[in-house]
Amino acid sequence: MVRAAVKTPASGRDYGYGNARVRGMRSRLLAGPFLEELVEAPDVARIFQMLADTEYRSDVETEALKGRTPATMDEALAVNIVRTFRKIMGFLNAEAYDLVTTLLGRWDLFNIKSVIRGKHVHLSADEIEDGLYAVGSLGTVDLRLLAGLPDTRSIVDTLLTWGSPYGEPLRENLTKYESDGYLALLELALDRFYYAWAEERLAGRGVNTALARGVLGLQVDSINLLSTFRLLKSDIGDVDPSSFFLEGGAHIDRELFLQMAALSDVDEVLDALKSTPYTGRLEAVVVRFEQEGSIAVFERALEDYVLRKALDAGRGDPLGVGIVISYLWAKQNEVTNLRIIVKGNSVGMPADRMRRELILV
Repeated sequence: MVRAAVKTPASGRDYGYGNARVRGMRSRLLAGPFLEELVEAPDVARIFQMLADTEYRSDVETEALKGRTPATMDEALAVNIVRTFRKIMGFLNAEAYDLVTTLLGRWDLFNIKSVIRGKHVHLSADEIEDGLYAVGSLGTVDLRLLAGLPDTRSIVDTLLTWGSPYGEPLRENLTKYESDGYLALLELALDRFYYAWAEERLAGRGVNTALARGVLGLQVDSINLLSTFRLLKSDIGDVDPSSFFLEGGAHIDRELFLQMAALSDVDEVLDALKSTPYTGRLEAVVVRFEQEGSIAVFERALEDYVLRKALDAGRGDPLGVGIVISYLWAKQNEVTNLRIIVKGNSVGMPADRMRRELILV
């Protein structure tokens, strides 16, 4: 199995070499019209056939030997993204490597949270694996092992055994989680650890560091906004709302967070956000949120915003790290879209519903 995307940097190179390679890879990303054809595909076998004519060919054809099923397609996509990220990490210079690996740490955070969420709602190992991306320090084998463990305590114990830095913040909050079942407690502990670690690594000077720090700040804002929406729907009793706040955001400071946390409905929160760039994105999906009653609607809208800002990073300095950041986010979004299409096709999801779940850039 392919392991983690992290690889030793290519010392001594400037940004020109790596960025030229990345621009070539960027030109081979799948276009919107092709994704539309995939949405209209009659079955997964046809999706296999279509992707065999793209950059996914070698991975798709290898997995097709095991059968043209949603599971083997998902494996092909997982192998492809890990292999692609590893390739990029191999030709980055030292500065770009440090910045990119710091940002890629979000995938360890995402994967560990996804495994714990899966255990919390009693998903099967296969269902948990469907949403994981082995592009951080945890490889495919590691994630498969975690997904197959019986409960959260065994996950924490395993991370501690591996020496993972994520084990300790989980251990510190495990007993309380087991007593009250409040999942947000574990997720917040993971978020605090990762974003404090990343902020420290991105504390230096320079335009490239500032750009990476800006992307990180948008991610912090997203978490703080989602915490705000969750607080609207939760009875937290005597718990101080400020305990849910993460430092380091780009636009959401502590004062604004506490102001929103004291509000009583979504419309009031959106009104409080008028001075930030998030208002339009969130207002565009508020009707859908009211229909579905799921915070996941806002989560996807914020993912859309952060993605587009990360893509904008590639439109600046042609000899800076923005080119790499932009491609990595675009590639991850492409694989996410493909997974949505394959999953939707396999369960008979209507094409219109499938399109609504995609983020097309």
